[in-house]
Amino acid sequence: MSGIYVPAPRPNRAGRRRAILYVVVLGSLLALVALSSTPPVQELQRGLAFALNPFAEAINGLGRDARSVVDAIAEMDRLRLDNADLRTENERLEARNRQLAALAAENEQLAALLQLRGALQYGTVAARVTARETAGVSRAMTIDIGSEDGVVEGDVVVAAGGALAGRVVEVGQGHARVVLINDPASTVVGEIVASRATGEVVGDLGGTLVMDKIDAAEKVAIGDEVITAGIVLGEGIRSPFPRGLVIGRVVDSARDPNAVVQTAYLAPAVDLGKLEFVLVITDYEGGIPGPGQIPTDQVNPDGTLPDTEQPFATPSPSAKPTRRP
Repeated sequence: MSGIYVPAPRPNRAGRRRAILYVVVLGSLLALVALSSTPPVQELQRGLAFALNPFAEAINGLGRDARSVVDAIAEMDRLRLDNADLRTENERLEARNRQLAALAAENEQLAALLQLRGALQYGTVAARVTARETAGVSRAMTIDIGSEDGVVEGDVVVAAGGALAGRVVEVGQGHARVVLINDPASTVVGEIVASRATGEVVGDLGGTLVMDKIDAAEKVAIGDEVITAGIVLGEGIRSPFPRGLVIGRVVDSARDPNAVVQTAYLAPAVDLGKLEFVLVITDYEGGIPGPGQIPTDQVNPDGTLPDTEQPFATPSPSAKPTRRP
């Protein structure tokens, strides 16, 4: 019986090649390690290091520059955030400063009004301006006090420094409407302090006040101060405005040689369009008295006066000479 021949397995060629390569690489490394300590190899290493040093420095410089750029970008981003925070803080401080400036201005106005209140001989109530009317030909404002504060129609309104502002024309429970003296419908009898000359001061939409019907013989000079005349007429009739309130100063005048009167133009004592706080005089009684206050010479049959009437002033009768018998 013959046996079966089985050929022996051939070695793997790929494995042999890997083994040979491994041996060669290992041997080369060992040879290099052995040769690296020899003077020629060390000299070669120094030469190569010297030759390649500029390239190494250039690469290191590029690395440093790259790091510098990255650091600069990070610093710029941090500065940008800091600037945004500073800008926000500056805006907050500016808003606060504006608020403080407004409060300081209000305090100055209130202090001036308190000083004026002490100088006036009338009872007053302080008020804040809540609205202004400048549309069309009207020049008026609304204040935040009314009948519940003792304000009535006809009350006189003054500003800081004793400047005349206007008169109350409408009254509500908690508010009142004031027509300013620069309203074309407003008329005030004014007096030039220097010459004591009088005239009618009327409003003008151009911003100035017109004082007309001044005696042409009177001298009117630029800068003259004009105050309310407070003229008192007979039978208890007196000016709607108390005497001595400042109206303004003369800025120009016009005189016709053939006329018996002249005209002056005044700048108001205060900026009427920017009033914030005013005083309302509540106990001045001016204008035409009511029917029950008009003096009379009529008497009842029994010789008494009618109810609510006031005595009429008549000159005392002079004594008549007696005849001798």
